[in-house]
Amino acid sequence: MSGEDTSALIDSRIAALGDWRGEKLAAMRALIREADPDVVETVKWRKPSNPGGVPVWEHAGIICIGEVYKGYVKLTFANGAALDDPQGVFNASLEGGTRRAIDIREGEQVDPAAFRALVRAAVDHNLSKPPRK
Repeated sequence: MSGEDTSALIDSRIAALGDWRGEKLAAMRALIREADPDVVETVKWRKPSNPGGVPVWEHAGIICIGEVYKGYVKLTFANGAALDDPQGVFNASLEGGTRRAIDIREGEQVDPAAFRALVRAAVDHNLSKPPRK
């Protein structure tokens, strides 16, 4: 599937939500793209119970995953535990040894500059790892 096709799938998923969750996911997607113009959008984990799959943003590995639940939008950073978060943007999955997440509920805002900094840190972390063979 080409990048355009994948982006169209994510566009459709966002549009199908038709509420604040779609708007929030679209806004966070825009911040990810601003932070890393070389980001690659993918859709993973498509199955009969979730035919639209899960939007994933990658650059030399997974940066973050965008999931939508009834009451919140969750952005899970694959290697979030390894990232500095001086602004305290991460607010979920804080006990895990690898991942960290941001849960955003209706009306809540995430500091755009702090979020972009986390995305850039995630890319830098991915690029610092030796390439897989």
